[in-house]
Amino acid sequence: MRPDMTMSGLILQFGTSRFLQAHADLFLHEAREAGQDVPNVVVVQTSGDASRAGRLAAFADKEGYPVIIRGLEDGQPVDRTVKVKSVERGLSTARDWPEVVALFVDRTEFVLSNTGDAGYDMDMSERAKGFGVETPLASFPAKLAQLLHARFRAGGRPLTILPCELVNRNGPVLKGLVRTFAIEAGAAQDFIDWLDTNIVFANTLVDRIVSEALEPVGAVAEPYALWAIEDQPGLTLPCRHPAIVVAEDIEPFERLKLHILNLGHTVLADIWLSEGRPKDETVRAILSDPSVRSRIEAIYRDEVVPGFAAKGMEQEAQAYVETTLARYLNPYLEHRLSDIAGNHALKIERRLAAFLDWCGRPAPTLQAIIAKTQRTL
Repeated sequence: MRPDMTMSGLILQFGTSRFLQAHADLFLHEAREAGQDVPNVVVVQTSGDASRAGRLAAFADKEGYPVIIRGLEDGQPVDRTVKVKSVERGLSTARDWPEVVALFVDRTEFVLSNTGDAGYDMDMSERAKGFGVETPLASFPAKLAQLLHARFRAGGRPLTILPCELVNRNGPVLKGLVRTFAIEAGAAQDFIDWLDTNIVFANTLVDRIVSEALEPVGAVAEPYALWAIEDQPGLTLPCRHPAIVVAEDIEPFERLKLHILNLGHTVLADIWLSEGRPKDETVRAILSDPSVRSRIEAIYRDEVVPGFAAKGMEQEAQAYVETTLARYLNPYLEHRLSDIAGNHALKIERRLAAFLDWCGRPAPTLQAIIAKTQRTL
């Protein structure tokens, strides 16, 4: 249950990704359509990429933006378009920083973030610049520390932060970065105490294949969707939705998604990169090659499922592998491997190497991919 909202309450979303457009923003729209009192979303671009100015402007269209859901649901084809109207407008930290600060301090009730695979990277030298909000710091955690400090100084209303980055235990990790930054930047102890007692950094897991962006804004996605959120004292949510699951422990959801769906994507991207395959090849197309299909199935059968079995999750892993292969072969999506291959080395570390560290079992094929990547760095 969420607290009562004022009419001026907002959800401030850091990241303009097509993923959030077809995931959290869509859920918020559907919850509002179902009669729930859901605050508007203001999307904030953190990268400063001028090429996305058109996307930011398009968020202000009162007619909303399209999300096309395509795939199979209960064995039946689905092809429907939703006009998402939960987003009010878009801002940029590079262009609109004073307004971002004002909204964060005065009107924000929830924070969403999806800042990319490298979104939590920090240069700790930023701490020397302190907490002034005259200009935004470079990294997202440092910007968030600036904004939280400004909110604290203005009275410090509680806040729930819902990070959606594909980082294991994203909430605690983000809190740790913000907290460490604050301490090393010389923040007063009362600010650190306020962070610990008034700011909820939720631990979340997002799961949906969003295969392509629409211009200037919008996305194409599969029917399957999950937003798992770990319960904790003080947690509040901006809406209720069938795809939102609040669980006592979301680690099983995280492990299945990261080390089966995302791991498989990264293995396929590695094959695509290593073998000089067609530039615009999709996941579905690469799996139509029998040799590739047999290789990914062997990795799941001989290395991934046994690793989950070592952790008492064999049945769950086997079922998720079957679901994942069906999602990969969705005949209605064009999920390009060139999109998946971005930040490849970091993804290998988080999806493959982290899996082997977790399960503690040998996995020769995965180990060879890891070793090859380390040699090229």
